[in-house]
Amino acid sequence: MAAGASRIFVSHLAGIPVFDPNGDQVGRVRDLVAMLRVGRRPPRLLGLVVEVIGRRRIFLPMTRVTGVESGQVITTGVLNVRRFEQRPTERLVLGELLDRRVRLVEDGAEVTVLDVAIQQLPARRDWEIDKVFVRRGGGGALRRKGETLTVEWSAVTGFSLEEVGQGAESLVATFERMRPADLANVLHHLTPKRRAEVAAALDDDRLADVLEELPEDDQIEILGKLKEERAADVLEAMDPDDAADLLSELPEEDKERLLTLMRPDDAADVRRLMSYEERTAGGLMTTEPIVLRPDATVADALARVRQQDLSPALAAQVYVCRAPDETPTGKYLGTVHFQRLLRDPPFTLVSAIADTDLAPLAPDTPLPSVTSYLAAYNLVAAPVVDESGSLLGAVTVDDVLDHLLPEDWRETEFDPEGESEAAHGA
Repeated sequence: MAAGASRIFVSHLAGIPVFDPNGDQVGRVRDLVAMLRVGRRPPRLLGLVVEVIGRRRIFLPMTRVTGVESGQVITTGVLNVRRFEQRPTERLVLGELLDRRVRLVEDGAEVTVLDVAIQQLPARRDWEIDKVFVRRGGGGALRRKGETLTVEWSAVTGFSLEEVGQGAESLVATFERMRPADLANVLHHLTPKRRAEVAAALDDDRLADVLEELPEDDQIEILGKLKEERAADVLEAMDPDDAADLLSELPEEDKERLLTLMRPDDAADVRRLMSYEERTAGGLMTTEPIVLRPDATVADALARVRQQDLSPALAAQVYVCRAPDETPTGKYLGTVHFQRLLRDPPFTLVSAIADTDLAPLAPDTPLPSVTSYLAAYNLVAAPVVDESGSLLGAVTVDDVLDHLLPEDWRETEFDPEGESEAAHGA
């Protein structure tokens, strides 16, 4: 954005790509860093937090930004790849300033910050926050509740105060299109207080997806700050194998209390998974694969595969079993891979095209054997069948990788080199 250009609201910058002068993308904007100043002077915008390859978050000073336009940031091409570490005098604009409750200087009314605007100062390379977009929490006789307005930074007060119970709706809305793994990365870098506030603002399904992508310590921390009834609802929304892994890390009393609050069917699935050794097919599997009866058709199978909430690994194949359809099922008959479904007419019975030659996994199959099985047969998922021939679930390649990688792989992914490095430079 050239000097003197119109201001930009920071919510429009979240997630936009960052390019070098040659047009190569180097990362995406994840937050902005500002420094509050004394009195009512607008905060100075120090730079951007940019996520580069490997989810490393680095600091990009505004002095190295040559343009902010058309949904992209252009840099000088010089990047300091040291890991970003927030200093005590700095504030994360998206993570900490949005959703704050502040007061209007004019009449003392309490308002909630929905967005802030930045602008480059004329004839300088400095940037500052000059406008605040707020919503009134309540109004007088001439003000209706919920009114929104844009005011100068100097027209509000309270940004420097510690706030208890800060909301997170605007921050959540800013990142609503992010993949769960990317939103998990954002949460991981927030303060524990802010992390809890954002988790409280997410709906159960979204929070469940994000929890599955967080490091174990963050999972336990967030779950522990939820009310027990909501914690049980979130566990129900998680994949049963992920819920079982999380519950297994809790003290026995907490684990049993949450299982009691869960729906009986969901709790039964989780208890069953927890009964197996962790690094076996039974401990790795999910209890919710696509199960079809022998008289189902290819059209039926494709309709099930199209379900939006299925992971790609689970949607890669369907399992043909006799009734009942829920795991543990009746007798397991075979597997039909997605490619085979695409090659046969819609009216074809799945029982007629099921692969019956490949032996399924037993629940006590150790992890190395599960890995070899998937690799040898080029599979992304495999059936797990007990001694009676009932399908218990399916092991997917993502869960296998989760256990093959180092225990702290999620933390080292957030900081790929695992180093404790110096804070960012100016």
